[in-house]
Amino acid sequence: MTITHKLALIGFGTVGQGLAEILLAKGDALADRYGVRFQVVAVSDLLKGSLYDPAGLNLAALLDLARRTGKLHDYAGQQPGRALQSGWDSLRTIRESNADTVVEISWTDVQTGQPAIDHVKAAFESGKNAVLTNKGPVALAYRELAELAAAHGVLFRFEGTVMSGTPTIRLAQNALAGCEIREIQGILNGTTNYILTQMEGGQSYADALAEAQRLGYAEADPTADVEGWDAAGKAVILANVLMGGTLRVADVDRTGINGLTLADVAAAKAAGERWKLVARVWREAGEAAGPIVADTGARASVRPTRLPLSHPLAGVAGAVNACTFTTDLLGDVTLVGPGAGRMETGYAVLGDLLEIVREA
Repeated sequence: MTITHKLALIGFGTVGQGLAEILLAKGDALADRYGVRFQVVAVSDLLKGSLYDPAGLNLAALLDLARRTGKLHDYAGQQPGRALQSGWDSLRTIRESNADTVVEISWTDVQTGQPAIDHVKAAFESGKNAVLTNKGPVALAYRELAELAAAHGVLFRFEGTVMSGTPTIRLAQNALAGCEIREIQGILNGTTNYILTQMEGGQSYADALAEAQRLGYAEADPTADVEGWDAAGKAVILANVLMGGTLRVADVDRTGINGLTLADVAAAKAAGERWKLVARVWREAGEAAGPIVADTGARASVRPTRLPLSHPLAGVAGAVNACTFTTDLLGDVTLVGPGAGRMETGYAVLGDLLEIVREA
């Protein structure tokens, strides 16, 4: 038997369209293998517009409009006879649609976590699950949101907030269940890893940054990447979700890569070492693992670090992410994979959706 799981997409930019493409391409295979068909019933995007059809929207038509015009207002004319609603804002879409799960992929202010925090709260209060890829709400309000989800008997998933589609959180919570995670070290920002890789090849910091911007790895304002803010937010998520911490981004001991020079890189190379921007999460000696509901004294830092070439993170080159979990039973377990991308982040959402269906 195949069940239908209804989705409301809050945001229909790169990630939303990537998810729609995946559902179009793999819908039948997902139904055959997992017994579920994901049906998008609502889309609300601040720039493109909003639509709601309780019987399901035509994803191919939505993608075509998004690519051709960037607007969804012509959709109704292409779907005669449908019971469509349009013009709803995001909160009304969340509260009044018949979605089972809200996929929160809107633009969000990383300093405040808004409007995503309000979107997630509205979903939970409406009895809907929430999946998101915005790290702001998880970094800033994880404990509050997790408790609200539990109080309403719904699920809260956010795999895409740390390493995009590479299943970092899921690996730690599921595959490493039974292990105590004693430390986490990660390359959590592909932009800085690309810059450092290019510098080791002889490019100056300025030239490597310019190339990263040209290739789309770095924004026009690269501050969040090169000064370590992006990695710090992800470190906070790992500390609070996996190690029971209560950290804020301001608590992270943070240094970026913008002070590194070619001379620094050459000195490391001569010593058989390699610079990486390493996010580290740990507990001070003697601090117990503790339950997730208690502050376990987790600590976090983000700083350029010289790693010996034998270190599992040292060989990770280019715009790739990696994470090493140090455990009591398995020792070091390292996960390497893409940390960004349209289809990759769409896949992160799909993985969370499948987990919700399995646990419902």
